Amino acid sequence: MENKTAFVSEFILVGFTDIRWLQILLFLILLITYLLTLLGNIVIISITLVDHRLQTPMYFFLRNFSLLEISFTSSSIPKVLFNLASGSNTISLAGCFAQSFFYFIVGTAEFFLLATMSFDRYVAICNPLRYMTIMNGRFCIQLVLGSWIISFLYLIVPLVLLFRLPFCGPNIINHFFCDNVPLIKLACTNTTFLELLDFFLATFSVLGTLTVTIVSYVKIISAIMRIPSTSGRQKAFSTCASHITVVFITYGSCIFMYVKPAQSGGLDFSKTVGVLNNIVSPLLNPFIYSLRNKQVKEALKDVVGQRRMFSRITKR
Repeated sequence: MENKTAFVSEFILVGFTDIRWLQILLFLILLITYLLTLLGNIVIISITLVDHRLQTPMYFFLRNFSLLEISFTSSSIPKVLFNLASGSNTISLAGCFAQSFFYFIVGTAEFFLLATMSFDRYVAICNPLRYMTIMNGRFCIQLVLGSWIISFLYLIVPLVLLFRLPFCGPNIINHFFCDNVPLIKLACTNTTFLELLDFFLATFSVLGTLTVTIVSYVKIISAIMRIPSTSGRQKAFSTCASHITVVFITYGSCIFMYVKPAQSGGLDFSKTVGVLNNIVSPLLNPFIYSLRNKQVKEALKDVVGQRRMFSRITKR
């Protein structure tokens, strides 16, 4: 078995289609989407760093969430773009493992950070007088670092087990990136234990953090209903609605893809959901979470106004 594993030095990614003109069209669509995703998240990171009005725990978490979104989509999409542009559909064994490693580490960190952000909103709305005391700078940094560290420790064992599997052919992955579900199916050994481990870990990480998020927003909505001002309730509901939209998109796609036994569901439909998870969600998040926020809009207007003023001065 060990001698046979040497034959598999690369994998073939089936991708979306073999028709060349469709590959070019998909390349252009994905390239534009990817660049917009990078631009939107970079704007959020930049504006929350330079504007003093956005130096609050909420925007600190949003900044780190945007950084995670950039890392998450960059773990898979650049390789997809390269394959579509070149007409190639291969990825090296090491490249496949590296892609899978970063994809799941960053993706799991997003779940923990989303739960953290829901807790932040719960404290802000339900305990406003103690908000700055509880969500102090040190605690916020610990929460963000904790999301990364817990994600790494949580997944390092199953990922190492995945990378140690023997692959002796076939080497065709029915996906557009190195997802663990089709990758495990290619191993030429019994993978029942790893499949069960992945299922239970995915269930706990996704549904566990989702439970924290749901409980937080139930308490938030309960507190909002007690606000006497109609305009105050509308403003609070508007903020919650945008946050819940992000949660629905992120968790919905991941629950379908990973919180199920490995044998159930079609891989072709999983690719469609994978597009939502890898491409659509990172693109929409900056606009849903931040760019529709009044404070962010005002900060952007100030930055644009300062640049126009600077350009006029330099022209003179």
